[in-house]
Amino acid sequence: MSPILVSAGGTTSPHTRGSHHGGCRLRHFVLPDGKNVHIALSPEEADSLRERLKVVSDDEPFDLVINGSPEHLDALRIAHDHHEKKCDTLKQTHGPTYDEIENTRSQKDAFAQELHTLAHQAVSLDANFSKYGYSAELRTFDDASALASSRSSIGGFHDDNHEKKDWAAERRNGRVMKLYKKPVVRQYFHRGLLWRGSGIVEVASFELFIDLLYVGILAINGDHVAEDTTGYELLRFSITFIMSWTIWNDLVVIVSCFETDDVLQRVSVLFVMACLLGLTTNMLDALGETYFQLVTFYLAARLFLGVYYLVFAISVPIVRGVMMFQSFVTVLPSVLWIASIHVELPHRLALIWIALFLDICAPWTIFIVIPGARSVSKRFEDWVKRAFEFYPTINIEHKVERTNAFVTLVFGYAVVSIIYQSSARFGVNAFYGKAVLGLIQSFCMNWIYFELDGTDLFAHAIRRSVVRAWIWNLAHLPFIMSFALGAAALSKLVVATDCPNATLDSLTAVYVEKSEHEIPIGLRWFYCAGLGIALLFMGIISISHIHKEIGGSRLLKRHRLANRFTICVILVCLPLAHGLNSLQLISTVTGLVVWVLFFDLWGASSPKESFFGEKSSCSYTAHCKVPRKDLESAVKGGQTINIKSVSNQGEKATYEVR
Repeated sequence: MSPILVSAGGTTSPHTRGSHHGGCRLRHFVLPDGKNVHIALSPEEADSLRERLKVVSDDEPFDLVINGSPEHLDALRIAHDHHEKKCDTLKQTHGPTYDEIENTRSQKDAFAQELHTLAHQAVSLDANFSKYGYSAELRTFDDASALASSRSSIGGFHDDNHEKKDWAAERRNGRVMKLYKKPVVRQYFHRGLLWRGSGIVEVASFELFIDLLYVGILAINGDHVAEDTTGYELLRFSITFIMSWTIWNDLVVIVSCFETDDVLQRVSVLFVMACLLGLTTNMLDALGETYFQLVTFYLAARLFLGVYYLVFAISVPIVRGVMMFQSFVTVLPSVLWIASIHVELPHRLALIWIALFLDICAPWTIFIVIPGARSVSKRFEDWVKRAFEFYPTINIEHKVERTNAFVTLVFGYAVVSIIYQSSARFGVNAFYGKAVLGLIQSFCMNWIYFELDGTDLFAHAIRRSVVRAWIWNLAHLPFIMSFALGAAALSKLVVATDCPNATLDSLTAVYVEKSEHEIPIGLRWFYCAGLGIALLFMGIISISHIHKEIGGSRLLKRHRLANRFTICVILVCLPLAHGLNSLQLISTVTGLVVWVLFFDLWGASSPKESFFGEKSSCSYTAHCKVPRKDLESAVKGGQTINIKSVSNQGEKATYEVR
């Protein structure tokens, strides 16, 4: 008897005998002697499967083996050898007819491979659309190597040399990183269509290494601004934070748009990080004695990135126009930065803020130049169409993941800032209570950003339009900067001694120096206004998306955001309540943040659903002779019932499942 292959989930029909489609594990087959072989994936599954087989096998012989066991391999070899002998017999018997069938099958496999490639790309796009929203203008491409390596098993396609694979040679097939490799555009716009590689852009290890440097930047910048709560210090904090953010954003864009994966890219990133380190070492007196060094390191990174764009323009001719434009807008603000060195305060601030505005917004002007060319002249429009026919763009998955990683970094800084060291025997006091409340704040903000505002999207801001993508990207800067400012202020409030059960004897010497008995008014503003503005821009980020609607939700999204914006106003005005001590202030802010979280959770829920399991019940009907209570007791006891022995003609009963 010929072996019959069975996929997971059921028995094959006669037309599918002898084939095994990809994506399903072989769970059952029949040996030449007629014995059924069933495969269990684990010893635990083997016990339950054995009980079911005893009921439904009808005294037919069967073997139950564990997946990957010697018995499993022996049974597979027996079935495989049987088929090989049968193929040899058919070839000797039918000769040319057999060869024609094999040739036809190989042609079919080739078409199946092409169908698989297209289906694989469609699946990738479906996953992208389900997470970030549908786009009718999105297409995918793949190279020949990817097609060759994408072996399909659709329609019985297999690699005939799989069992003959030389694993010793495979060990010698390591990848050599080249000193220089021609850049490849990951995705680009062309005549209204977005073409992107079908593969997933993973976050490289060196990108995460870059974030480690920003851990130090947040700590140094945040701790210093909390020590001196003045307008001058806030100005210094804002300028240096935006400068470091700009460099981080440039690196994200370059890695997202182009694939190089060579030594030159790693060395280039290391050089930019060295410039960023030099910028960090001159942050604390940025507007004073170290301003020249600060601007020098910043311009070194920016001008290097401008040259890097020119290298891309030479290496990738199809995007040369866009790369030269990006290089120009990157270098252009350098004139203002150099001029600001020779201008004294406060006139220097005007040049600084104009230069920062250009650094952030100038790269986006390409989306104004291209559609606006027609309003200038026909000749200029034709030139723009030729120059910017192809222009690279960021990968939405990579950009979102990198942004989320940076936001997580800032939330981590907020958690670290509340940690202190207690010298008391029993450390549960006002200091501990304020630290716990600060932890609740960060946890709720993390919940709101990632779980409420960042998931269940119908259309991501980047997928919606250029304007909303610009809003989403730009809103993250004040959101992160404000939250970092509030977290820095919270670190001082936690160790403040202006409330009961908060004595200096409970702190170690290091934190005694940081502690203050009276809260400065500037610290109140940094804390409350920082969190309020952060919550405000989180709402703006949420507005830039289109979330999926829940039928019959208790409150619409705009009503929930109205509540959030009202809380933002309360938080910003909270420092006016001078009578609140540090514990009362942190408690009030925590209560407001928790209210926003639970109001959103409640408003987004459906009144038809219960917060405790399923509210509604479902029912089914069945005809059988087995009494209802016997069925229920069997199910509760985990017993197996032989369905074949139950007659379909019997008493009709309706069962309700809650």
